[in-house]
Amino acid sequence: MARIAVAMSGGVDSSVTAYLLQRAGHTVRGVFMKNYEPPPQSNQPCPWEADQEDVRRVCERLGVTWETWNFERDYAERVLDYFFREYSAGRTPNPDVMCNREVKFGVFLQRALSEGFDAIATGHYARIREVGGAFQLLAGVDRGKDQSYFLHALNQSMLSRTYFPIGNHTKTEVRGIARSAKLPTAEKPDSQGICFVGKVNVTDFLKQHLHALPGPVVTASGARVGEHIGLPYYTIGQRHGLGVGGGVPYYVARKNLQKNTLIVAEGDRDPILYARALEATAPTWVSGQVPGEEFSCNARIRYRQPLVSCTVRSSGETLHVTFAQLQRAITPGQAIVFYDEDVCLGGATIDHVLEERSA
Repeated sequence: MARIAVAMSGGVDSSVTAYLLQRAGHTVRGVFMKNYEPPPQSNQPCPWEADQEDVRRVCERLGVTWETWNFERDYAERVLDYFFREYSAGRTPNPDVMCNREVKFGVFLQRALSEGFDAIATGHYARIREVGGAFQLLAGVDRGKDQSYFLHALNQSMLSRTYFPIGNHTKTEVRGIARSAKLPTAEKPDSQGICFVGKVNVTDFLKQHLHALPGPVVTASGARVGEHIGLPYYTIGQRHGLGVGGGVPYYVARKNLQKNTLIVAEGDRDPILYARALEATAPTWVSGQVPGEEFSCNARIRYRQPLVSCTVRSSGETLHVTFAQLQRAITPGQAIVFYDEDVCLGGATIDHVLEERSA
C-alpha cells in the first residue's frame, strides 16, 4: 500500500478520489493547494476559503489528516505570467494544461515526494495503464468528462507517481459514491473558469493586467466594419461581443498584430474560418518519444471536440498536421492533442494555420 498526497480542491471529484484510495487501503493525506488570491482592489470573487473548508469537512468525515500547501508564487510565475504573455501576443492560451504540467504535476508532486509520499492523486477523469514498464495515459471512461486533453503534457516520471481513481467511473457514479459515503461535497456544483482563479469575465480579468489599443475590424476582403477594443480581448471563432452590427453575423477569424487589425468572417460558412492544416510547436510525448517522422492518428484542437483523423509530420520542435476534414476556427495558443484510440500520445501548441479551403 502507498502513502499518497491527494490534491483536494473542495469538490466532489477529489473528495471521492480520497475516499476510494482510503477504501483501497492506502494511507491518504488531503492537501489543499492555495495557488491564487485576487488583489484586494480587484473585487474579484475567488472562494478559496470556502473550498478549503470543504476539504477540512471531507477529511474529517474520512478521518484523515489534511493541510494547505501554498504555491501562489509558482502559480503566478508559471501559469499567470504565461497566460498574460500569450494573450498579449494575440494568442489564446490554455491555462489548465500549463497548471497541470507546472503546478499539480510539477511543484506539488515534487513537494509530495520530498516529504516522503510515494505518489500523488487527483480527481481527473483519465486513466493510467502500465505496459511493459512504461506508462500510458488513457481517456477517462466518461467521455463527456474525459480530461486527458488537459493532461497530455505529463511525462513518464509524473505518471509513474500518480493515481487517477475516478477515471474508471462516470460523473454520475462519482456523485453516487459521494452520497453513499455521506461526503459533504456530494451535491456541490462543478467548478468553472480559469484554473484556480475561478469563474471570471476573461476580458475584465485581462484588462486588469494588460494594456491594448483599439483598432479596425475588417473582413477578409478588407472592408472595414467596425472597431475592436484591443486584440488580446478576442479569440478565434468568437461571435458575441464584437460590437459590430449588421445583418450577417461576424466571427473572429484572424488577428494581424502588425496592423492591430481584427479580421472577421462574414457568416459561419466564410472560407477564412476554415482550414485543413496547421503548424504546432513545442510537442510533448507521453512516452518520451515521437511516434515517428510521419504518422497517422486522431486529434482534437479543443476540449471535447470530436476526434478527427490526421497525418502528422514531425521536424524537431515543429509539427505539420493535415486533417482529413476541414477544421473550424483553429486557434493559435490552444493545444492540439493526439490519440491512438483511447491512448493519449501527447500534444503541442498550435502556432498558425497553414492553408485555407472553402467550407
